[in-house]
Amino acid sequence: MKVYGIPNCNTVKKALDWLTDKGIIYEFHNFKKSGISEEKLQEWCTAFGWENVLNKKGTTWRKLSAEEQQTVSDQASAIKILSEHTSAIKRPIIEQNGKAILLGFNEEKYSEVL
Repeated sequence: MKVYGIPNCNTVKKALDWLTDKGIIYEFHNFKKSGISEEKLQEWCTAFGWENVLNKKGTTWRKLSAEEQQTVSDQASAIKILSEHTSAIKRPIIEQNGKAILLGFNEEKYSEVL
């Protein structure tokens, strides 16, 4: 299992704590430090929908200029912004066997899926 996120994000911390408490072994990928490929963003957008992967409620999105925000109208334009501003990716994203299975943190959903 691989968890993608940013270590100082509260939602990521909650998810990692939950996984640890349940004894679930995972590998953590810090996309702030290690980056993320456009191919991976494409996979996530296909799995969850680009509107869900792009975190419009976060600080990073709100700090973008209105002009930058208005350029996002489809998956390709969302991936461009997400590549440039990885903190705008909703997190964490969990993959199992190379397939994206969870986006964000919801304890009920985690219990159901994992």
